[in-house]
Amino acid sequence: MPPRGVKKGTKRARQYEHIKDSAKDRGMSEDRAEEVAARTVNKERARAGESRTASRSSTRDISSGRRGGIRSHRKGPRGQTKDQLYNEAKRLNIKGRSRMNKRQLLAAVNRKKNA
Repeated sequence: MPPRGVKKGTKRARQYEHIKDSAKDRGMSEDRAEEVAARTVNKERARAGESRTASRSSTRDISSGRRGGIRSHRKGPRGQTKDQLYNEAKRLNIKGRSRMNKRQLLAAVNRKKNA
């Protein structure tokens, strides 16, 4: 369900559904996917002047689509989480996935995809 103030069938409602589906495809839980989608849509609405109130960070910051984790200040390799890799391994029917660590899951998924 899109955030309050977003009418069914509008661009923002479609955007919400797209973001939610994309997050679920990457292995996010239903609740977390809905939260991320709602936050993103609300920020875009604020940037476009479609909401009654807007925080300074919503209107003056770079767009959420362009930011993509820039402000997370995380060092080291990024990529899929272990849960996301596990879900991909499950979808690809990889045996022994429950005993694998993240690196092993990544290797197994890549082998299966390239085979």
